[in-house]
Amino acid sequence: MQQLTRAEEEIMQKLWVLEKAHVKQVLELMPEPKPAYNTVSTIIRILEKKGVVGHEVTGKSHLYFPLLKKEEYKKQSLKQLIHGYFEGSFSKMASFFAKEEDLSTEEVDELLSHLKNNIKEKK
Repeated sequence: MQQLTRAEEEIMQKLWVLEKAHVKQVLELMPEPKPAYNTVSTIIRILEKKGVVGHEVTGKSHLYFPLLKKEEYKKQSLKQLIHGYFEGSFSKMASFFAKEEDLSTEEVDELLSHLKNNIKEKK
């Protein structure tokens, strides 16, 4: 899967929320200052070429929908982050965030609880 640009990710975030939408509906969810209609339309067509967005024709317009599931993209992006910045080590990443975010004891305990639950589910 190709990595998406920041602008592409922003459009995908809107499509994941909307599930199916016209360009105008995507544009309505964009923060101020809103990009031009043509900019959003162009990015959506690029996403189609990348194979992560599809469309169906509705009258004279197109209704766009994500082909890529948010969970799939999240998983792939996180793997790339861990590989690129933490030598492929989840524990190095967790340690980095624990230090940088100055996690409280309660937050560390919650993280450990999530990890233990995930290990139990895998068994």
